[in-house]
Amino acid sequence: MNLLKKTFLKLGIRNKNARRTNELNQLYKFLGIDNGANKDTLSEATYFSCLKVLSESVGKLPLKILKHTDKNGVFTVRDHALYTVLHDRPNPYMTASTFWSTVEFNRNHYGNAYVWIQGAGDNLSLWILPSTDVQVWYDDGKILSAQPDVYYIYTGGGKTFKFGSEEILHFRTSNTFDGLMGVPIQDQLKTTLTGAVKSQKLLEKMYESGFTAKAVLQYTGNLNDENVKAFVKGIESYSKGELSEEGIENIIPIPLGSQLTPLNVKLADNQFIEVKQYTALQIASAFGIKPYQIGDYTKSSYASTEIQQLSFYVDTLLYIIKQYEEEITYKLLSHEEIESGLYVKFNVNVILRADLSTQIDTLSKGVAGFIYTPNEARAMLDLESKPGGDKLLGNGASIPVELAGTQYIKTDTSEGEDPKKDAKKEGEEEDNG
Repeated sequence: MNLLKKTFLKLGIRNKNARRTNELNQLYKFLGIDNGANKDTLSEATYFSCLKVLSESVGKLPLKILKHTDKNGVFTVRDHALYTVLHDRPNPYMTASTFWSTVEFNRNHYGNAYVWIQGAGDNLSLWILPSTDVQVWYDDGKILSAQPDVYYIYTGGGKTFKFGSEEILHFRTSNTFDGLMGVPIQDQLKTTLTGAVKSQKLLEKMYESGFTAKAVLQYTGNLNDENVKAFVKGIESYSKGELSEEGIENIIPIPLGSQLTPLNVKLADNQFIEVKQYTALQIASAFGIKPYQIGDYTKSSYASTEIQQLSFYVDTLLYIIKQYEEEITYKLLSHEEIESGLYVKFNVNVILRADLSTQIDTLSKGVAGFIYTPNEARAMLDLESKPGGDKLLGNGASIPVELAGTQYIKTDTSEGEDPKKDAKKEGEEEDNG
């Protein structure tokens, strides 16, 4: 343990990572779960697919800086110093899509993702810290400052670096015991993922053995242990196809007086496919992934792709991107900027976009209903603006809400006069004139 960590322990500052790990280990021990059984969860196809879906979904959403106007409107602040960093290039080596998808991948797999905020203003850049090399320490005893603060200890290249809470963007999973450290999804699915990995290994072994299960070899006579091993090894080399290079593939020679009886294991009898499918649905459910997104269309009940995407956004992505927006807005924008109406927001329209015919019909109604200007509607279709297109247009029959119903109010007339006669008299005077 290095000097910095010794100093923190001496001051009584608690390591949140160690505390969470100890709590989980105690829970596993109580439930009888082997904590070290699952060493390679990424090899499980469904688990990896769910990570891929979530990371790519976040990576494809453009991140923008917006501002509320005095008239309750909103516009994009493209000239802000952070706009290019968030929208295009967080650092010289990563695009925004790669950066945010990597953050999301780490957040789900490790439970927490850490981004170092380097510099400020025009010189600001964002760097992803390896989640396995970061420890979180909490100064709840107010030893280092008057206010309790969270410190992030990063160890890399043989050196240790200490960052305050304002220097790190911390994204965690929705499952957390203390509101600070997120629980990795692989920890939540420890037993489920262990079974899924074992089932995959079973299939691999069956492929290697040519789908030949264990067999009973009966022979006459007495053989010592060494001769039995050599005898069995010879027959097994034939059954596994290890002599295929010599042209021997399908024939297994059995000595006289011997009999080979296979112990067949049928996957159908053990409902292997059904169990594997149920396991896949459990894993997807923990991520908030819909069955159709992992290739299960047996119970698809959505009317259209647009409704599918809307359901995925509301049920799964909304919480995730809201966490990103809140953390980025608080850590990267100053208090004065936030007070002036600045905030960070993902553009979710890219995943909720309908087909071209529906888009045009919707935008046309928006323009006719005084919601969009023609140029605003054209911008949503990636078309250039046109002269005169910045005015609100609409149906000529529309009237302001404060004048609604005035067309049904009769005009007052003088007492004793007949409006119909007056109108007829005016018409005769015009004809004579």
